[in-house]
Amino acid sequence: MSKEQDETWEAQSQRWAGFDVNDFQRQVIAEFRANNGKMSGMFEGWTLTVLTTVGARSGLRRESILGYLEFDGAGIVVASANGADKHPAWYHNLRRNPVVTVETGTDTYQAVAAVPTGRERAELFDRVIVEAPGYAEHQARTDREIPLVVLNRTDPQSRSESAG
Repeated sequence: MSKEQDETWEAQSQRWAGFDVNDFQRQVIAEFRANNGKMSGMFEGWTLTVLTTVGARSGLRRESILGYLEFDGAGIVVASANGADKHPAWYHNLRRNPVVTVETGTDTYQAVAAVPTGRERAELFDRVIVEAPGYAEHQARTDREIPLVVLNRTDPQSRSESAG
């Protein structure tokens, strides 16, 4: 790391010192639920989901707010962690237990998570970056191949459709 990069890293670390990521996520999830998925502020206009997984080690339910895409009727989330060198915790959780709950703001459903590989992953990633080009930037920041997760609905009807 160059001296300039080291100074930039130190400045960023000081700015984020004391930042509680979990508290921030809880606040964003609360706004998401209170407004049926419509967000304000920095997430205004984004399509998000609350993905609930079961902790790989703890066995406890874990909620994560994530960008959400939909192709061919299946939900898609990207385990980019903003281009970090490690997979996010929620990804490890669903690899251990692929049964998840997906909230889109207007719909909540159970799904089985699948992680495409090889050509299937490459083709899907091409579609993802057409819709959300920022993920290409995330991939450029890391040497790891960022996993894509396909959320295959287990019930043919959503809760919101069956309630009406």
